[in-house]
This record gives sequence, C-alpha cells and structure tokens, in this order.
Amino acid sequence: MYKLIRVIIVFFITFSLSAQNSQKAKQLLDDVSSKIKGYDNIVFDFKYSYTNPNSNLNQETKGNVCMQGDLYILNFMGITRIFDGKKIYNIVPEDEEITISSYDSEKKDDLTPSKMLTFFTSGYKYSWDILQNVKGRKIQYVKLKPTEAKDNVKEILIGIDIQTKHIYNLIEVDDDGGKTTFTINSFKTNQPLSKNHFTFTESKYPNYYINRLD
Repeated sequence: MYKLIRVIIVFFITFSLSAQNSQKAKQLLDDVSSKIKGYDNIVFDFKYSYTNPNSNLNQETKGNVCMQGDLYILNFMGITRIFDGKKIYNIVPEDEEITISSYDSEKKDDLTPSKMLTFFTSGYKYSWDILQNVKGRKIQYVKLKPTEAKDNVKEILIGIDIQTKHIYNLIEVDDDGGKTTFTINSFKTNQPLSKNHFTFTESKYPNYYINRLD
C-alpha cells in the first residue's frame, strides 16, 4: 500500500510540473506574439538551411523581409515577393518574369512572414526546453508538437531571446529525418517607411514578361 501511494504521489508531482512547464512555455510564446504585434513594422535578415541525411540534402541560403501588418516584401532564393494587401507579386529577375495573383484569405496554410512569426499561437502542445547561451544572449527554447497531423512535421523548436522576447531561431524536424533551421541575423522595428513602400510599380520592369493569373 505504501509503495502504491508513493507511485501515485510521484505521478501527480510529475503531472503538476509538466502542466506548469507547459503553461510557462505558452506564456513565453504569448509574450513573443504580443510584442511582435505591437510594432508598426519589422525588418529582418535571416539564414535558412535544410538538411536531410537520408536524402543526402544540404541546402543553405539567406533572405530578408520587410513587413507591416500583413503587407510585406520578401527577398528569398533570388525571388522578390510583394504583398500589397490585395495582390501578390512574384518577381524573378533571372527569368525577367513577374507573376501577379489575387490574395486568397481562405488559404490558411499559406505561410506569410507575419504568420511565420506568430504561427505557434494555436494548434500545438507546448513544453519548456533547454536554455542556451549564444554569444552572450540567453536563448530559451520551447518545443512544439502538432495537436493534429501537419504534413510530416514531428516537432518544432523555437529559440527565444529572454531579454528582448524576440525569436532567435526556429528548428523544424520532420518525420523523414529532414531538419529546417531558420535563424534571424538582424531584427529592426519601427523603421521609417514611405507610404508606397509595399506598392508594386510596373514601370520599373519594362522588359519583364507579366503573367496575370486572374
């Protein structure tokens, strides 16, 4: 009987600590989301890498984003993508081609820069993970596990700067052994932007072929 009581006590202590860690992790993510939404605009540079030993893949590239609410300009893998609130413009200098399409708000899986920094607010279970010292910065990791099947995502680690409450990096691990790492190298907020900053100007691309999808 004594042994059974001891097992029950240990179980409830473990469950309580797990619940506390989960709540602590959720609170930290809520703080990050709240702070991001409080800025007028955000400009950041990032490094993206993907590795998969099973497929012998090892890719790495850099990019940058300027975003204001849902509006954004994304430069990534040689392509510039502009969203002005109504239409999406994909500009490919290598092919001198521009694709223009209307934004579909029903596409919930369409990952935009704003969603990239706030996607974790729902659909995941949270747990408190390791604390690392990265060049003098204390980076606290929170582990996310999807509550429902999301492609082949096994888990996601989000590294958060404890002092600034800004995201430092994001590591996504897939069921097939693939690992995507997204690291923010510089992060600026409330920059002076012109009122036409997110406006696509067709006259800047006189020799480009323009493909209007709708």
